[in-house]
Amino acid sequence: MSMDRRSFLQGAGAALGLAAAGAPAIAQGRTKVKVGYLHTLAVDGQIWTGVDRGSFAKAGVDLDLVQFTTGLEIFQAMIGGSIDMLATGAVLSNFPARGQGKAFLINNVEFATAQLWVRQDQGVRSFADLKGKKISTTTGTTAHVFLDNALRANGVDPTRDVEIVNQRMAEAVTSFVSGAVPAVALWVPFNIIVRDKVPGARMLVDASAYYPQAAIVGGWATRADYYEKNYDVIPRVIRGWVDANDYIVANPDAALEALQKNHYQQVPLADLKEQYRAQKMFTSGEWRRMYADGTVTKWLQQVTDFFVRFGGIQNPTPASKYFETKPYLDTVKA
Repeated sequence: MSMDRRSFLQGAGAALGLAAAGAPAIAQGRTKVKVGYLHTLAVDGQIWTGVDRGSFAKAGVDLDLVQFTTGLEIFQAMIGGSIDMLATGAVLSNFPARGQGKAFLINNVEFATAQLWVRQDQGVRSFADLKGKKISTTTGTTAHVFLDNALRANGVDPTRDVEIVNQRMAEAVTSFVSGAVPAVALWVPFNIIVRDKVPGARMLVDASAYYPQAAIVGGWATRADYYEKNYDVIPRVIRGWVDANDYIVANPDAALEALQKNHYQQVPLADLKEQYRAQKMFTSGEWRRMYADGTVTKWLQQVTDFFVRFGGIQNPTPASKYFETKPYLDTVKA
C-alpha cells in the first residue's frame, strides 16, 4: 500500500522464538538505522509498537524513521542511498526482482485490505458487468495487484475487457464517489469514505477471496550492499520486530489502543481495529514455519510475476534469490 493514510483521514474527517534479545545487543551498543516507512497500520504497526515498547532499543538498534507517501518513493530513496532499509506493501515484490534490494522480513498478509467497489446505480453488480467499463486504482500498488487477480479469477481480461485508470488513491476514490467511474479498486481505510458517501455502492470482493492461493505480503527490504556490509544489524532489527509483532498478536486491543493514542490520533479506534482485522498477522514462530517451507517465497513470487507482466521486467530475479530467509531462521529458533 502506498499512500499516506493519516493525510487521507485528516482530509476525510513476550516474544515467541526470541533468542538472545537483550544483554548481548545492549553490551555492544546501539546502531542507528535510517528506515523509510508508510504511515499505515499494515506497514508501521510493528515499528511504532517496537519503538514505544523499547523493543528495537533492547535489540541494539535506534531507528531513524522517515515517512514516505508511496512504496515507489521509498525504494527510490533507498536505492539512492538516503535510507538504509524500508518497510512497505506489495512493492516489496517489485524492485528486488529488478535487482534493487534484498527482502528479509515480512510484516503481514494484506488479507482483506484491498477491495473492489462498484456502483450499482450505474448498472454494475457483477464481474460480467465490468466489461467495457473503467476502473480507477493506483497502478503498481497492492490494490492493482489485487484487481488483476480478481479480474482474471472471474473471467475478465484486465488488458482488454476493462479500462484501468491510474490515479492517486484519493483521486481514484473521488472519481468513484462523483460517479465519473463505476468501479474502484482501493485499500483500507479508503473504503470508509466510499461506504459513507455512496450508500448504494457494493463491495464486489476483497483480497481474502484469493487467500492463501494468492496472497499479497508486505515487509522489509534493504540495499544489497548494506545487507553485505552490515549483516550483523539485520538480526537486531528482526529481534526488535519479533518482540513488537508477538506483543500485537497476543494483545491486539491494548496494542491498538496505544497505537491510536500515540500515532493515529486522527483515526477513530474503531476504524483502526477494522484496519487490523483486514490484515493477517502471525506469531514469529508461525512466520518461521512459512519462511522455512517456502510459503512466503511462493507468495512473493506470485506478486513478482504480476510486476513482470505489468512492468515488463527483463530477466527478473526470482523471489528465491531476493528474499533472504537466513537471518530470520537463524534469529527465530524453532
